[in-house]
Amino acid sequence: MRRDPRHPCVVGTDEGLAADLRAAVAGEVDFTAAARALVTMDASNYRRVPAGTVAPRDADDVAAALEICRAHGVPVVPRGAGTSIGGQATGTGVVLDLTRHLDGLVSVDPDTRTAVVRPGLVLGRLREAARPYGLTFGPDPSTHSRCTLGGMIGNNACGAHSVAWGTTADNVRSLEVVTYRGERLTLGTDGRGAPAGLLDTVGRHLALLRTGYPAGLPRRISGYALDALLPERGTDVVRSFVGSEGTLGVITEATVRLVPLPAAPLLVVLGYADETAAADAAAGLLPLGPLTVEGMAADLVGPATGAGSGATGLPKGGAWLFCEVDGETAARALVRAADAVDALVVRDPAGQRALWRIREDAAGTATRVPGGGDAWPGWEDCAVPPARLGAYLRDFRALLAAHGLRGTPYGHFGDGCVHVRVDFDLWTGKGVRDFRRFSEDVADLVVAHGGSLSGEHGDGQARAELLPRMYGDELVALFGTVKDLWDPDGGLNPGMLVRPNPLDSGLRFEGLPLVGVGREAARCVGVAKCRVAGPSTGDTVMCPSFRATGDEKHSTRGRARLLHEMALGEIVTGGWRSEEVREALDLCLSCKGCRSDCPVGVDMAAYKAEFLHRHYAGPTGWWRRPRAHWTMGGLPRWLDLFGSRLGTLTRLPFAARLAGVTDTRPLPPVAPRTFTHWFADRGSFRPPALTLWPDTFTDHLAPETGRAAVRVLEDAGLGADLPPGRVCCGLTYVSTGRLGAARRVMRRTLDVTGEATGPVVVLEPSCAATLRTDLPELLPDDPRAARLAARVLTLAEALERLAPDWTPPRLDREAAGQTHCHQHAVLGDAADRRLRARAGLTGDLAGGCCGLAGNFGFEPGHEEVSRACAEDRLLPALREAPPTAEILADGFSCRTQITHLTDRRPRHLAEVLAEAIDRDGGRTMPERPNFPRKGGG
Repeated sequence: MRRDPRHPCVVGTDEGLAADLRAAVAGEVDFTAAARALVTMDASNYRRVPAGTVAPRDADDVAAALEICRAHGVPVVPRGAGTSIGGQATGTGVVLDLTRHLDGLVSVDPDTRTAVVRPGLVLGRLREAARPYGLTFGPDPSTHSRCTLGGMIGNNACGAHSVAWGTTADNVRSLEVVTYRGERLTLGTDGRGAPAGLLDTVGRHLALLRTGYPAGLPRRISGYALDALLPERGTDVVRSFVGSEGTLGVITEATVRLVPLPAAPLLVVLGYADETAAADAAAGLLPLGPLTVEGMAADLVGPATGAGSGATGLPKGGAWLFCEVDGETAARALVRAADAVDALVVRDPAGQRALWRIREDAAGTATRVPGGGDAWPGWEDCAVPPARLGAYLRDFRALLAAHGLRGTPYGHFGDGCVHVRVDFDLWTGKGVRDFRRFSEDVADLVVAHGGSLSGEHGDGQARAELLPRMYGDELVALFGTVKDLWDPDGGLNPGMLVRPNPLDSGLRFEGLPLVGVGREAARCVGVAKCRVAGPSTGDTVMCPSFRATGDEKHSTRGRARLLHEMALGEIVTGGWRSEEVREALDLCLSCKGCRSDCPVGVDMAAYKAEFLHRHYAGPTGWWRRPRAHWTMGGLPRWLDLFGSRLGTLTRLPFAARLAGVTDTRPLPPVAPRTFTHWFADRGSFRPPALTLWPDTFTDHLAPETGRAAVRVLEDAGLGADLPPGRVCCGLTYVSTGRLGAARRVMRRTLDVTGEATGPVVVLEPSCAATLRTDLPELLPDDPRAARLAARVLTLAEALERLAPDWTPPRLDREAAGQTHCHQHAVLGDAADRRLRARAGLTGDLAGGCCGLAGNFGFEPGHEEVSRACAEDRLLPALREAPPTAEILADGFSCRTQITHLTDRRPRHLAEVLAEAIDRDGGRTMPERPNFPRKGGG
């Protein structure tokens, strides 16, 4: 066992710890490399390697785990969603995962406006449960869809509505906690639950507690709130505990306050000339009683020139305040008093959500600085008195420039709280030294403005070393005395907040290669948008496998953490042959949802392809690969070789077993005649205006889709031609990690397409996405790849751009079905939505992922997850659709999944339009010319 000289606890473990824990607790005890790797990091710059994890089932389990850890001299850190910014959700001993079982909502009492919750309950679930009573929990961090109540209490989280409803500390009534020594305490006011000696210590330091904390600071989150224990403040033990970052006790239950929901919430967006003007205006709006006063500048969201312009829909200005108010009267009063350049009142809930999403995603989007480069937490959430915010921001921007750094401030301007990610160089020794110097200088700047080093996320390791600059040595020493009264053994989250580790030690970038998938995975900052439990909402796809399993290793973040640890080689030691990483990636559907939904653009589908490519490399790779990688992954080649004869083979009883796929679902039938053969025999009715891509699925498995697309294009006056030879985007090779074969296929395709410059219409969304993204990424040195990628259009895009005066046939019925996940992530579906509306197809298509995902749903062991993904959004949408609804699914996998799991008949939009064109009968066709025959595949 290894002892940490800085702390009395042991930071290693002996061989009996795991066995003793398994014998003592009913919950899961996991000391495997994968379990440890998943919790080495939170959403900060720091990394600590734990001995193992425990998922306690109840308070008794928590107490038992603490007893065993104390007996072994091993520290403990409680963990919720792991979205902490300061490093406080990582630990060197045992990590208590409070999300797996201690996630219940015990009760909601609308009469007393309170709720009783377990620490692992996600805030979003509490708010959903309170909504029917017209109530909500006031604090609402941007991570509300995954952050837990226990984590919010540990960090004293706030969120956008704190100007109206305060911090978490303002909204907690009582707490049930267990100390490291196993004492169970109920914390409340009037000294209730105080450990022995605490109140006497407070009594000896009354003057210090009355004068040592800055005044006029609504977001003072740093340090222990010992001033809450003053007699004139009710000797509030529970309030003094909130924000202690797991260093004093482990929460097992909390009673929290609920507040009334606004009756008519409106979003008022105020545009100002620049950030300083917006910051100076924020404090002046507070007397009008807004529910939020959030601020951001153009360098975060991009310049907007007018309401509804661009992607943002923001009013004119270079910076904006987002102010939620209750009712039209409040909105008008706010606009009149704002003295803004421009203003926009958003009444539509969907419009409000779209604008709020800009703010909620800022923790991720701010990690990419303008012009390229990564930005990191480290000076994430300081706060100053609101009236000082404009002056502070001016000085802060100047300090950034003096250090040669870039960052994009945004945040809770009404409370004087600023978030920012800075482009620190945390990979080199010089960069780390510069990081320390900047942290020290900005701490002095915050203190000079009367501020708090932390205004929301807590101190953790990132800022605790600097607390003497804010509070002075005497008050910080008192923090240590109080810590020892609660936790005399120093076993709870050592190195955080009290007697902290240095702010520049234990950085998660140490030892990480500067290039490769490990560096790419390190871009995951841990905000855990991928860790939202289902069903998914809105237009989000990420992360279907996590919603199906609820297991962190099947989230985008979890997989990124495992790849990070694989690159480091300390815990995950197998390198590219790692079974831990292979197992986690096995349930990745390569849906590409994270490419668009992840705020930092983590592209797990690309990482998976690279991993599989290397995992099965070498002379033995061919036989270690799953057979489905050769069969389903090589489907284009097999279909080109054997055509319809392959369909005969797949109907044999042993075909599934021979192909290495599941026998629980039928293999897709192969068409007796390909689309390319039909096209060559038929010719074209129009001179070719574009190239129609004969992807494998359309050509061999769904030629009716290709025929329908030709009908629609020609009705729109657009003649189509096929490439002059066999082409393939390489999708199936990419998704199975056969990147060498994918590159060869892609190069042959580029040889066929040559230097053509016209538009290319691709009917299969997954193939279009592969051509748009994977092709240029896998062949970056071939300029033809980028040129072909730029020519790719969907059918709807082609009709809109090339035949803007064409009128589609009227269908006038409801539509249901699914937007392909690759279309969502890469292509976008705005043109498709407009085309459906013009054709009279009403209703929105479901998002998410169908769960079949090419070969994924056919591979043994994936059946349950495949169906669970379909149950997330697709199948419920189909069950709710009337029998007369048109079922749309442009993706072949989506149509196959719907056919396998329902009795509905899904079709490509092209088929529906072509059928209506033929039904109308009034559309005349020109005489057919004799164009040359073309090939494809």
